[in-house]
Amino acid sequence: GHEQLLKMMEERMMDVEQKLRLVKRLLQDKVNQLKEQLSKNTKADAMVKDLYVENAQLLKALEVTEQRQKTAEKKNYLLEEKIANLNKIVKNLASPSFSP
Repeated sequence: GHEQLLKMMEERMMDVEQKLRLVKRLLQDKVNQLKEQLSKNTKADAMVKDLYVENAQLLKALEVTEQRQKTAEKKNYLLEEKIANLNKIVKNLASPSFSP
């Protein structure tokens, strides 16, 4: 009985060791998977930061462009007014000022 009990205990121990090796392998696979995911997340985070900076630069460039457009529109309006006034002057100069 004593030897049989010892043999059963030894078999159970080998079974437990086999299960532990399997769990260890599964855990190592999970660790590798998580490391890979962390690497991907780090790259994605860097890309998001780069896009955030680029977006801020584009918004600033858009703001500057819009301001330049407003300035150009104002100058264009003033030039059109000057042309209209010059046309009036030319028309007045060209019209005969005869009094009958």
